[in-house]
Amino acid sequence: MSDVQKNIVGRRTIYRFIEKEVENKHLEIAFEAARFAPSHKHTNPWKFYVMGPETRNLLMPVVEQLSRKKCIDNNLEINDEILKRARNKILKAPALVAVTTSLSPNDLFREEEDYAASVCAIHNFILSLWGQGIGCQWSTGSITRHQIIYDSLGISHEKERIIGLLKIGYPEKIPEPKKKELSQIRFYLD
Repeated sequence: MSDVQKNIVGRRTIYRFIEKEVENKHLEIAFEAARFAPSHKHTNPWKFYVMGPETRNLLMPVVEQLSRKKCIDNNLEINDEILKRARNKILKAPALVAVTTSLSPNDLFREEEDYAASVCAIHNFILSLWGQGIGCQWSTGSITRHQIIYDSLGISHEKERIIGLLKIGYPEKIPEPKKKELSQIRFYLD
């Protein structure tokens, strides 16, 4: 098995990280891999925003609001522990990156192509990190659609769409894979 294949099949989504800083040099290597994702018509529609402590703190009011709503929707009691866990998902990740794709409201085909290219860029980024021993969780939760994150990043809903938050760090634990059998996803046709 090639090193590339090992990296692809070995990658896991990481939900818990050890307390160790992810140096910018590792992120830069991954950004370089993202830059080389395929892109129809060479639009390169993705942007990566590395969120520092000040930007992350701007998100806390909406993080708490969304946590309260989730508790209410699921008939759960709202308590300090739930709110603390929600805040820590944003504040405690060693690195946090928001990823956007360009919007083309007058050309829906272009917008679809650009979204697909941006997803490829995210995957290149994640695989590059994994090859460096760094894990990632790609989150598409409701916070990515809230105005406060657009304001915090200084971007416009009309020009860019946030397609994920990447929580990045060194894995505390690597989970076992939960994948369908190959026979369930691959079909040879006559």
